Formats: sequence, structure tokens, C-alpha cells
Amino acid sequence: MTPHNDETALLADADRRALKYLDSLPRRPVFPAQQAIAGLKALDQPFREQGIAAKEVLRLLDDIASPATVSSNGSRYFGFVIGATLPAAAAAERLVLAWDQCASSFDNSPAIDRIERIAGHWVLDALGLPRNSAVGFGTSATACTLACLSAARRSLLARKDWDFDGDGLIGAPEIRVVVSASVHITVKKALRVLGFGMNRLVIAPVDEHGRIDPLQLPALDDMTILCLQAGEVNTGEFDPFGTLIPKAKAAGAWVHVDGAFGLWARASSSAELVEGVELADSWTTDGHKWLNTPYDGAMAICRDADALATAMNSDAAYATASKDAQKNLTLEFSRRARGIPIWAALASLGREGLRQMIDNHIRQASHLAECLRAAGYQVLNRVVLNQVLVRADTDQQTTAIRLAAQASGQVWFGPTVWQGRPAFRLSISSWRTTDADIKLLADLLIRLKQEITD
Repeated sequence: MTPHNDETALLADADRRALKYLDSLPRRPVFPAQQAIAGLKALDQPFREQGIAAKEVLRLLDDIASPATVSSNGSRYFGFVIGATLPAAAAAERLVLAWDQCASSFDNSPAIDRIERIAGHWVLDALGLPRNSAVGFGTSATACTLACLSAARRSLLARKDWDFDGDGLIGAPEIRVVVSASVHITVKKALRVLGFGMNRLVIAPVDEHGRIDPLQLPALDDMTILCLQAGEVNTGEFDPFGTLIPKAKAAGAWVHVDGAFGLWARASSSAELVEGVELADSWTTDGHKWLNTPYDGAMAICRDADALATAMNSDAAYATASKDAQKNLTLEFSRRARGIPIWAALASLGREGLRQMIDNHIRQASHLAECLRAAGYQVLNRVVLNQVLVRADTDQQTTAIRLAAQASGQVWFGPTVWQGRPAFRLSISSWRTTDADIKLLADLLIRLKQEITD
């Protein structure tokens, strides 16, 4: 066979194995068995002097690693707000891999440059955010938050005539950062990487739902970054944007919204939950959560497009590009075409399909909560979104039920702590999840509660 034929046969084999894996999802344990995990040792071999055939590399991956994967691309995974990948997004990802483009600028790939621009416009349209905002397609909400907060810091310092690019931070006017008491760890990580000491963050008290209490909002000024949340990680609740953001804007503060999954409620019939969020200065959201695109796809969105473009600029003498090229909006210089699967997902869903998918998950979460309450579980949140926060009669029962559910292989969800006590969190965000899957989850939890309390 020629090298071309070898490559074609190898890729065809990969597609065959991938389709076989997808077909197996309904029959696979959601979390792999210990035997499969132990089998991964077979891959832990010394680095070879001579390589092995590519078809053998693929066989090893499939035969040994596939059984040890988590079925998060299936219908019964309820942990960490992980959506399965929509078929159009998965197919687009395969095609993008064949293109093998450096998606930094128009010169690297005219096709990707144009499609990612369209994807950015569609994201702003779907989320109802200012149409002239910059949209950078980055790796994660963490990386995109870092980009947005970098733009925020640089902009606030420029108001004080401080040249951040030239003089850095030594001797610079201090910027205060106000975060929610329930701030997500990825925001704290981005702040820490940027040099905002954790001990210097100003903490805004929250109410019983995990939302910032406007009456206890710390003082803000024109050297403050206020970080808000669209979708608190446990309760799914939203900070009261309509009250908080006008206060912040009146003080001259920069408002950033962490909307990793909750921002997509803007595209649903429950958009009133996120009313006022469009008044912020920057936002982050993920595609690989509620939009159901492949992992490694998130968005940094900035109202002041020039602020993000200037903060992230990476032009060099040998590689200049327009200020809004993706390499000038994100952390990465050489980058994958992360916006293409997002374009494909939005193209395949349309406005109505996107609304229906999110509405369906919100409905399923509400129904699940009703079933669990009727069975004697404590549902600790109001279930306004896709998160169901649950506790049994005692902390010991809560932990035992979670572990038993995980061990069953039928579903998977993880632990959390709410108001100082153990709980578990059920996240519904996969396009594959049917009402039958919700019934299976509810029936399993009801049965386990009966068995453990008897």
C-alpha cells in the first residue's frame, strides 16, 4: 500500500472504532470498572527505541483505553455540567482535524478566520450580548476569564494614565477585586495567576441561594473589578444583575460575569433569570458545557473589543494580523480552530433548537427534583436551572447513597458541600439525556434511599 492508502485505511479504522464506541454508550458502565482501570498499566511501557505501526497504536488505545473511559458522552452522566457532543459538532471536529490549520489569523487560514468570526456573531446573537463585543475562542472558562480580567486590569490602569504594558505592576495604583462568597474556583485561579492575592480579595456576602446580597455589596469605585456569576455551581442561581451592575457602573467599576454554563439560559425560555447581564463589561462561557460541543472550547467576550485585542495582542514582525484575529483575542498564538464546532452546533440547532434543548434540561431538572422530594430527599435549591442539589436524612446516608449510585455503573454524579455539610449535585446538560434516563436516575436514588435507611 502507498503511504496515502495507509493513512486512509488508518483513519477509516479510527472512524470505525469511534462509531463502535458511540454505539456502545447505552450498554457501558458510566464510570469504568476497576478491572478496566487496572488494565491501563499495559500502556505504561518504557519509551521504545523503535516505533510501532500506527494501526497497532490505534488498536492499543481502543482495546486498553476505551474500556477505562467515563461515558460522559452518554445520556446518564450527571456530573460537572458536561454535555455530550452534538453530532454536527463532532463531525466538524473530525473535519477540522483533517484540515490541520493553525487558526491564528486570516493568513494562516482564511476559511477558519471567516467561520470563527461568524460563530462569534452568532454567539452574541444567541446570548443577547452587545453586538460589537469581541469574542475570543479559548481553551476553557479559566483561560478566557484570565484574558477578560487582563483586559479589565489594563483598562482600569489606563484610566489612571498608568502604562501597564511598559511599566508592569510595580508601583501601579492598586486594583480591588470583589468576588462572591460562592465564587467559582476557576475565577479564583485566574485571579491568582494574574497576581491578585487571595488574601486581598474582597468577599461579597451571599443569600441562602448563593447569590450576592445587594444590601451587603462592598463599596466599589473606579479601580474595582466586580466578578459576578451566571449559574452558581451548586444551585444554578444568578446574581441579581439588574441591581448590582448599575451600582457598579455608577461607581466606575468593571463588571465581569462568570457564565460558564448559566449564561446559556439567555437562549432559553427562562431568559428572565439572566436579565441585566448584558450590561456587564465582559463575560466568559463554555461551549463544552451546555452547548454540547467538544471539550477545549470556551469564549472570552468583551464589550470593549479594543480592550481585549490590546491586552492579548501577539503580533510579531513575521506574523502580523488584524487586531481582532483570534491570536490577538486569546492566550494562544498557535491554536486549534475551537470556534468551528461552536459554529457547527449553532448552525445545526438554530435559535429554536438551542432553546428547546436548554428548556428540556430545565424541565427535566424540575421533574427530577419533584420525584426526589416526594421520596423524602432534601432538595436544597429552588431548581431554577439544570442543577439539583440533594441531601438525604443524614450526612452518612448522603455519602453512602452517592457511593452506591456511582458503584452501580448506571449513572454518575459527584459530591459537593453546601453550607458546611455533604450533598450531591445532579447536573442535566446532555442532549442525549431522555426522560427515561431521568426516570432511571430517580428510581435508582429512591431505591438506594430505601435500602440504606431500612
